[in-house]
Amino acid sequence: MRKYISFFCFLSVCVSCTQHPVSQWVITTADNMWVTQSADSIGLVKSDTISAEIALQEPQQTIDGFGTCFNELGWTSLSLLSEADREAVLKELFAPGIGANLTICRMPVGANDFSRGWYSYDETDGDFEMQNFSIANDRETLIPFIKSALKYNPRLRIWASPWSPPLWMKDNKHYACQPTSSFFDQRYKNDIQPEQVRREGVNMFIQDDAYFKAYALYFAKFIEAYRAENISIAMIMPQNEFNSCQPFPSCTWTAAGLNRFVGEFLGPKMEELGVELMFGTIERNNQAMVDTLLKDPKSSRYIKGAGFQWAGKGVVKYVHETYPSLKIYQTEQECGNGANDWGFARYAWTLMKHYLSNGANVYDYWNTSLKQGGMSRWGWTQNSLVTVDSVARTFKYTYEYYLLKHFSHYVQPGAQRLATSGTFTNLLAFRNPDKTIVVVLHNSKKERITPVLKIGEQTLLCPLPPDSFNTLVLKQE
Repeated sequence: MRKYISFFCFLSVCVSCTQHPVSQWVITTADNMWVTQSADSIGLVKSDTISAEIALQEPQQTIDGFGTCFNELGWTSLSLLSEADREAVLKELFAPGIGANLTICRMPVGANDFSRGWYSYDETDGDFEMQNFSIANDRETLIPFIKSALKYNPRLRIWASPWSPPLWMKDNKHYACQPTSSFFDQRYKNDIQPEQVRREGVNMFIQDDAYFKAYALYFAKFIEAYRAENISIAMIMPQNEFNSCQPFPSCTWTAAGLNRFVGEFLGPKMEELGVELMFGTIERNNQAMVDTLLKDPKSSRYIKGAGFQWAGKGVVKYVHETYPSLKIYQTEQECGNGANDWGFARYAWTLMKHYLSNGANVYDYWNTSLKQGGMSRWGWTQNSLVTVDSVARTFKYTYEYYLLKHFSHYVQPGAQRLATSGTFTNLLAFRNPDKTIVVVLHNSKKERITPVLKIGEQTLLCPLPPDSFNTLVLKQE
């Protein structure tokens, strides 16, 4: 049985019989990435007899953009390339209208699982006035990385979050929360002692006003130091994965602990600096944790949005429906295992579809670039958009890069996702500010399918290759 896709007349699409409505069509399969196909390959007939099985309906959330993360191992891997190759990658990722067209990206505040090692911006015990605050470490990696991206897109927006505060602000005085488990490569064990081990559901950050005040100042110093480097940080999230007790830089908080810090200290400080405050990142499917801050009169007045990753995807729909004016960020696509294979790209599609269908305004990838194998400083292998052969000093773009590009190259900031209905659901659709329609479809079957798109009085027969991602750009007159 042939499946039919129809564009509902809500879009007021009117296309003359002499003009093909498809202006661009690009296909990615496991064997051929980013193949541009002529619109002439799409059958075009006039018909008013086919009933709609999929309709594009009313506009939903506005898309602010797509992005990736600036972390240290991203820059050290790219630095292995020749200058010409490195610049080619950066242009492909960030230059408007060229490649991925990335517009809103994340960075860490201090060390994370893909930094070169542990560090913070002030390890002087008891330095509540931040007199020894320094971003000297970042001048070796993160600052040149970000400036290289800004060279291609000066309007790139950047948001930031810490994995761990300085050690002296934590009750266990260690960057980690638990020993290195068998999940990680044992060559990269941390040195945490038994008395320093903590667990999820406790406040590792010292719950004292003097420490809260100092940590808010730490964030402010970070913002100001980066401004001095001509890098503007637009948004802050207070803690990466505040429920996760990890063997790499991490810090568990209770929702109540974060609520006090945000409502009384961090929120007012960020407001002074004109920096938006987001709640996150949230990695648990727990509505109560979100509600603790979003229903608090002090914290909620400062919170402009919320960020979700990993199991946090389970609460996105609830948050979007309960707090419809709140911005929603997908903050870190699940990371894979370093194989960068086609199967994980297919899984990544389900993540993108879930977040964007449930109100996400921003979708961010995690590792921009890694050496082949994707090994972190703490023994965790992950995927990346770019892989670098450290021996041959060559690079390649991964399947997940092309999947992200299927969206980010065409969906403009300010686009609106369009709701869909019908029996064929493996697609996402958007209307750009310039009125073009972008439809991204996944044929998950092992055989070719020919979905039929009805636009006004015209019907398009689109042969989608087996197991493929497809983007169609449609002109609206």
